[in-house]
Amino acid sequence: MANDPILHLLGLAKKAGRLEIGEEPVGAVCRARQARLVLLAADAASNTYRRAAHFGEVGNVLWLELPFTKEELGFQLGRSSCAMLALTDAGFAAAVSEKLRARDPEKYEAAASQLRQKADKVLRRQKEQRQHEKNLREGKGKKHPWAPPPVKKEGEESTSHSKGAKGRTAPPKGAKSQARRPKAAQAEHPREDTPGPGRRRLTGTFRKP
Repeated sequence: MANDPILHLLGLAKKAGRLEIGEEPVGAVCRARQARLVLLAADAASNTYRRAAHFGEVGNVLWLELPFTKEELGFQLGRSSCAMLALTDAGFAAAVSEKLRARDPEKYEAAASQLRQKADKVLRRQKEQRQHEKNLREGKGKKHPWAPPPVKKEGEESTSHSKGAKGRTAPPKGAKSQARRPKAAQAEHPREDTPGPGRRRLTGTFRKP
């Protein structure tokens, strides 16, 4: 019994810190939504079964009965007895359920398939996260890296002119505009031959003396 693959996996999960033993620790990880699978001993009391069902409902987690007694589980895990435990790792939960399915396919088939799908989803997210962190370390994924603007040398003339709001090229600074002035501007600056206020325009023919 000590070489049983299921008990061996539970021992590995305990060493990895992915196994909670006892009703109180199991209830705590279920309420925190950290449990991936709740397991019960084959000779657990009816009250223990009711608590396991409650923990599974609160934590949205499956609970299964193991083909081992409380003493057998306790001996493997370094306890006098163990009626309830919980796995907090999706990989260990899927591995244990697959071992149970191999032993009794009719009883554990549905649970093993569901736990395998959850484990694959978790592993896929972890792989994507590691790839994202690797890209950040290597500087990948930056389409437009920032670069300082070029320094203009002294005396260098600009070859382009700034454009106006409508996309037309503005004349260089200091150049006279060739565009016709609007009528309002012409009114403000009349021509020299136009008589101003209080002046008369001379008419007639000039005669010599």
